[in-house]
Amino acid sequence: MFEKFKSSQAFDVLRPVNFRYFLLYRFFMTLATLMQSVVVGWHIYKLTGNVFALGLIGLTEVIPQVSVALFAGHFVDICNRQKVIFYTTFLLLAGSAWLVIYSIPAFGLFTRFGVTPIFITIFLTGLSRGILMPAHNALLGQLVERKYFPKAATWSSVTWHIAAVCGPAVGGLVYGFSQNEVVTYSTVFTAYLTAFLLISRIKVEKLQTGEITEGIFARIHEGVRFVFNSPYLWGAFTLDMFAVLFGGAVALLPAFAKDVLFVGPQSLGFLRAAPAMGAILMSLFLMFRPPVKNTGTLLFIAVSGFGLCMIGFALSTSFALSLILLFLSGIFDNVSVVIRGTILQIYTPEHMKGRVSSVNSIFIGSSNELGAFESGLAARLMGLVPSVVFGGAMTLIVVGVMSKVNPALKKMSFAKQHVQ
Repeated sequence: MFEKFKSSQAFDVLRPVNFRYFLLYRFFMTLATLMQSVVVGWHIYKLTGNVFALGLIGLTEVIPQVSVALFAGHFVDICNRQKVIFYTTFLLLAGSAWLVIYSIPAFGLFTRFGVTPIFITIFLTGLSRGILMPAHNALLGQLVERKYFPKAATWSSVTWHIAAVCGPAVGGLVYGFSQNEVVTYSTVFTAYLTAFLLISRIKVEKLQTGEITEGIFARIHEGVRFVFNSPYLWGAFTLDMFAVLFGGAVALLPAFAKDVLFVGPQSLGFLRAAPAMGAILMSLFLMFRPPVKNTGTLLFIAVSGFGLCMIGFALSTSFALSLILLFLSGIFDNVSVVIRGTILQIYTPEHMKGRVSSVNSIFIGSSNELGAFESGLAARLMGLVPSVVFGGAMTLIVVGVMSKVNPALKKMSFAKQHVQ
């Protein structure tokens, strides 16, 4: 059974040095990625003035991510997971260096190539994410003991969300006050370089899988089949996928900031950071009171609350109210993130975590980018505000449908699981 979590026990999971390096790496990786995201979004909207271009950012990132994810999951399960992350992080480092070069005025690259070089980097980011998402989840299971999985998932979440607060805020502030893309993209490069050095400090052995006789497609099929045979896995993945696909408004924040709330890039950074600030608060709470009882019911409540927050945000014309609603959306979203992460670690055998995580990355990770494209397209067809109201309403509909078709997920409780 799960142990009763005491305040002193919340920090036990931090004892392995590899896990501490992993958390620091995750912080700087997320910091760099989200700094780059907020700056690229504002930069492209500034250059084009086209809200649909913001949606194309998501589409450009999701195509390589989905294309490589399942294959990445296979190799994550048979290769040294730390090395996979190490070399993929280098790819992100190279992409950020390209943005620095592109933004140097003396080279005149924008005049010659337009925004194409920016979209090349976005493509590389998507390719890297398709590899890193399954690799991160799989490596986490090697760094801590099984009994610490719920704590590890919570620490990983809070680290990600702290970086998610700092990344957009720092990116928006540096860009807003410097008004200089070279300075901002150089800051992103420095954060990626720090992450690259940190991942090099983690030392783990390749997972012993025995002799592998199946082909790559057979092993990929095995991982996909495993997910769809588990009502907890496919249910949680699907619920979050459609919630993020329809309910997210992050891709449209530059347009809301400029055309609805009438604020600049500094305020945009705080809008981007608000959901993560709420998530941090909830992560700290869950660190000491993990959702081990009535877990499925809490998951459905959390996703419903997220959808309602998106509807309220779309209708708000007050910067303060919009900030509060985004903050609350982060609180609800973090409950879902922690539950989903714990489900993956508990219900997946160690030798399959790469493949199962790759399916998760398609369900969850790609839905962020597809959601960005859907948001941009819907905003162009329906208008900015109606498109987000529609997305929030669709989220609530998805919750209602899932509660009917997957009652096992709603009844799920981690308290019934034996974790030692």
